[in-house]
Amino acid sequence: MADITIQKRPHNEAVVTHRKFFKKTARGKVIKIIRERYLRDDIYCGIVGCRLCADGTTAVLPTSGDMTHRDFPYGHYILPDTNIFLTQMDLFESNEFMFPIILLQTVMEEVRHRSLPLYNRLKALVKSEDKQVWVFYNEFRRETTVIREEDETPNDRNDRSIREGAKWYNTHLHLVRSPIRGQKPPQVVLLTEDAGNREKALSANIPCMSARKYIERTQKPAPLLDLLAAAVSEEIEPTKATGARAVLYAEHLPTTALLAGVNAGQLHQGHFNANSYNYLEGTVLVPTFTKPVLLVGRENMNRAVHGDVVAVEVFPKSEWKSPGDEVVDAESMLKNDDVESGDENDENDTNDTLLQARESRAVRESAQAPTEKQPTGRVVGIVKRNWRAYVCHIDASSLTSTSTSSLSLQTIFASPISRLLPRIRIRTRQAPSLVGQKILVTPDRWDRTSRYPDGHFVRALGKVESKEAEQESLLLEFDVPYRPFGKAILDCLPVEGDAWVVPPKNDGDPVWKDREDLRDLVVCSIDPPGCQDIDDALHARRLQNGNIEAGVHIADVSHFVYPDTPMDAEAASRGTTVYLADKRVDMLPSLLGTNLCSLRAGIERLAFSVIWELTEDANIVNVRFTKSVISSKAAFEYSEAQMRLDDSTLTDPLTVSIRLLNSLAKKLKAKRMAAGALDLASPEVRINLASPESSDPLVAPSSLPGASTLSGSKDERKGETIGVMQKALLATNSLVEEFMLLANISVAMRINETFPQTAVLRRHVAPPKTNFDNLQDMLMKRKGLTLDVSDSGALAASLDKCVDPQTPAFNTLVRIMATRCMTSAEYFCAGSVSRDTFRHYGLATPIYTHFTSPIRRYADVLAHRQLAATIAHTPLHPSLHSKAHVERIMDVLNRRHRMAQMAGRASVEFYVGLALRERGEGLAKAGNIGGVVEEAFVIRTFRNGLGVFVFELGLEGLVMFKQDVQFDAENYTVTLPSPTAGGEVTVALFDKVKVRIGVEKDKNTQRGRVKMTLVSPVDSSGL
Repeated sequence: MADITIQKRPHNEAVVTHRKFFKKTARGKVIKIIRERYLRDDIYCGIVGCRLCADGTTAVLPTSGDMTHRDFPYGHYILPDTNIFLTQMDLFESNEFMFPIILLQTVMEEVRHRSLPLYNRLKALVKSEDKQVWVFYNEFRRETTVIREEDETPNDRNDRSIREGAKWYNTHLHLVRSPIRGQKPPQVVLLTEDAGNREKALSANIPCMSARKYIERTQKPAPLLDLLAAAVSEEIEPTKATGARAVLYAEHLPTTALLAGVNAGQLHQGHFNANSYNYLEGTVLVPTFTKPVLLVGRENMNRAVHGDVVAVEVFPKSEWKSPGDEVVDAESMLKNDDVESGDENDENDTNDTLLQARESRAVRESAQAPTEKQPTGRVVGIVKRNWRAYVCHIDASSLTSTSTSSLSLQTIFASPISRLLPRIRIRTRQAPSLVGQKILVTPDRWDRTSRYPDGHFVRALGKVESKEAEQESLLLEFDVPYRPFGKAILDCLPVEGDAWVVPPKNDGDPVWKDREDLRDLVVCSIDPPGCQDIDDALHARRLQNGNIEAGVHIADVSHFVYPDTPMDAEAASRGTTVYLADKRVDMLPSLLGTNLCSLRAGIERLAFSVIWELTEDANIVNVRFTKSVISSKAAFEYSEAQMRLDDSTLTDPLTVSIRLLNSLAKKLKAKRMAAGALDLASPEVRINLASPESSDPLVAPSSLPGASTLSGSKDERKGETIGVMQKALLATNSLVEEFMLLANISVAMRINETFPQTAVLRRHVAPPKTNFDNLQDMLMKRKGLTLDVSDSGALAASLDKCVDPQTPAFNTLVRIMATRCMTSAEYFCAGSVSRDTFRHYGLATPIYTHFTSPIRRYADVLAHRQLAATIAHTPLHPSLHSKAHVERIMDVLNRRHRMAQMAGRASVEFYVGLALRERGEGLAKAGNIGGVVEEAFVIRTFRNGLGVFVFELGLEGLVMFKQDVQFDAENYTVTLPSPTAGGEVTVALFDKVKVRIGVEKDKNTQRGRVKMTLVSPVDSSGL
């Protein structure tokens, strides 16, 4: 490769650009790359008031830098190299780290190539209004550009470029006269962990330090030292003679060997999934096998963490096994592990023996299990780590009893709140003060000689179980972006703010261009209680020919959110609005989401309308799409709309419209079900938070249908009443759902016709039939019922037949269990998969997208832009013509969607836990020490426990037995001794039981957990 460097053109002609020229052989092999680069000498240094540079109105670096560091009393700036950012991003993001930073273009580009997530965090750091970060384009300044030398590696070239950048800055600062006569100029300090790079820098008189040495010389080093990643180990004093540690895990193969093995079919790649019931088991789903590869024992999991992309070696078929049938809890088994080494003392030798015995037992039991065996194997390498900052608690038992000083460096265990993750070993000077706190911890490495990964403390979130700490920890745990919208984003909003209105109709007004006036239509919205971001409304009316016109009108968000703007980039990054039990984390600023875009009653709003002409039998005659202006006549809650449907005395236009819509919706649903659509179920409970003084019948939990026995418990921290109830599904719920589905299908067909390579679509891949093996076996053996999974239609029909006349809720339970056998629906780019895989299995439709909720989903915004282009309203932005670009966005949206769903469920579980705890405390004060008792269904049987599901609370839990019981794995039964009856009682899968539910706090992790004991048919509290 050759670089051609062209010296500076005149300022008005200078262009910051790269051009690449490829010389190829006849077979297409690149043998030479020539880059053309234009250099200039007027790129600003970023220091406020620099008289040698051009206009610096955007400068952010203080004139004298930072003057608080002990080694640089005359001021300094730091210039980190690439690896510092790759390993120490938590340090730079901390509010404790406020030193001015010079970020070289070379470093930024190298971070982008090495890690896209870290690059995004780095860009956010640059934009942060609280930080002083200047991006210096050293590759385009004449004095700092570096040409790669012959036989020089790209890494060495970049290191040299970074040193040249630091050297130029220091020379530049000497040329700028100090504001105080005789005072030395500030210095630019190169931060690097590369000893060789430091040596070269110091020999060139460039101030240079490692991150640890730099932090140690700050005025308040303790909190910053805790933030240093464990990967920076060259200057960390050893905790013990690490050389004496035994090797516990096999060495991971290098990436090149992993990829070669996968390509050759000798290895298999997939995501590692930890077992939530048994920490000694994990699985990896790979394309080669219909069943996941089972990993038994920590050695075979080989330091994989839930979510990692791993490469596995599959054992011979003679060694295949079935999953274990015992609950194995890591916390109870590993509580005595030595935090310093985990492997060197007598106590741990005993613990290791117990672990080995337990693993051997699990293997033996798996071999005897009646279920079909599945492939087994071991992890041979990590293709991609899924590590990030995790919410944890300090394990108090790992603290040294003699040390009480916050400045004493200790090695302790941090226990993640997710039971799918291993404990993380950290070193901190703040250990005693962190007990009882929720904290953020990032893992950095996992050595072969350690049972646990090493990591570093990031920050404390607050006291355990405080509402603020719990909220923030939940958002962090599920990686939900929740930072306030910055100035650049808010600047994209209409300058009129709340005063913005649809302008009077005028053909010359751009707002009205190609936009229909539908303000006279009888349009209304139907939403859940308290909905503020109303993004859909509907109407229906009779036509003169006897047919029915029905319309779905969706908030025209794309009118306010333009491509390539800070607001669009932020919406793409957030992906979705996240709904928690007590708050909403918006994708868009509230001015849009709850005001200007929200289709409020009585206010004119911009919309994107889908309007059908349908026959009385709900057959579509035609459909059209148009930008519009509507004026909603009413904003109903589901219950209010239902009352209109049920009140036969009402004949006003709104009620007539709703009845027409409902009539069509019933027929549309019947057609879907006949085509094989699934009517599945999921645990649906609603949390109501209301002031105890509230008299509003739509707010007070005790007055709502489906309210459970937990209604009325009080959250004393906010004076709120916590009500837990099942969500009531009304006919109006189905009405809205059917027309949203119809709109999404119609839009999907249209945008795919016009943009077959880049249409933003959504699909639900048919699950492998083997996913249902266990459920089929359970239903046949316990209920004599057959589950046909040959296709979605057969599954839907057989689910309808899974009924127990004595237990009406049984059918819903089976549907919930069937839902868990499904694959997840996903967004995809039309040109990225074959046409025969577009189908949405659950909805039984050949094509689908999301169009109806652009206020809360970014995928819908993209669909709006594509649909607007199909009707020639707005040209499609070039980015949506790029398949690679759309694919990248779809990956982000799929992840954000999954995490938002999990965050919402976790939020509900948290409030259910609060209600349980406070209800239990109330019963105890009243003299009833029995606690909360609820009915539950047995959904799993184990050798040492039962898995149960409590319908009223949407809560799944474990009933554990302290002593051995008779377990029949083949027939899914557990036989228990009955202290009262003097005999035995058998509990089987699908049985209805009563459980006592309480919340207890683990004394080490400070984590509250739900504890269940069996009350009926037998009290298991003593078992």
